[in-house]
Amino acid sequence: MLIGISMAALKVYEIFYSLQGETSRFGLPTVFIRLTGCPMRCTYCDTAYAFSGGSNMQIADILRKVGEFGAHYVTVTGGEPLAQKTCHELLKALCDDGYSVSLETGGAIDIEPVDARVSIILDIKTPASNEEKNMLWTNLSYVKSSDEIKFVLCNRADYDWAKAKLTELKLAEKCPVLFSPSYHELKADELASWVLQDKLPVRMQIQLHKILWGEKQGV
Repeated sequence: MLIGISMAALKVYEIFYSLQGETSRFGLPTVFIRLTGCPMRCTYCDTAYAFSGGSNMQIADILRKVGEFGAHYVTVTGGEPLAQKTCHELLKALCDDGYSVSLETGGAIDIEPVDARVSIILDIKTPASNEEKNMLWTNLSYVKSSDEIKFVLCNRADYDWAKAKLTELKLAEKCPVLFSPSYHELKADELASWVLQDKLPVRMQIQLHKILWGEKQGV
């Protein structure tokens, strides 16, 4: 349903169909829209290839491409998708078309304008990411129960920091909280043992797509 869709364009790095590898949508067939560009430079970034490049696409063309896959779930990711202001128009258009939409955002840009129908996956950057200083903490005021907060943890110090934030900010009372090990830096079983030992109210997650296909684009 493309009638009335904005002619606005976004810089899109890739659109692909895969299994959702993270969040509560783990394992669900999903169309991913990866937008180009990101103002952050996390130490563990696995999508640096999307900092530049891609092609300009009008929202109507993005919707047509998404529709070709016949999926119900759509994830808008990056880079940092909210770095492109037109992203808000894209999110609204996807919701209007009946998709179940999630947004993966790094936490440095205001989420208040995001369409309320979108499930926001909000990163909280840890000290080891080297991006803690750029966190926009006011974003926590706009988190809904249908959103999720994610910590990517690089080591024990990150874990202890995240555990303290979990308690200090009462994050588990806002929405589900995800603890994820940085792929090359923290062993998943080690993080799992800490979570169990401390009886934390979080979801421990690993990246399914990397287990299935390794580190590469389009998965």
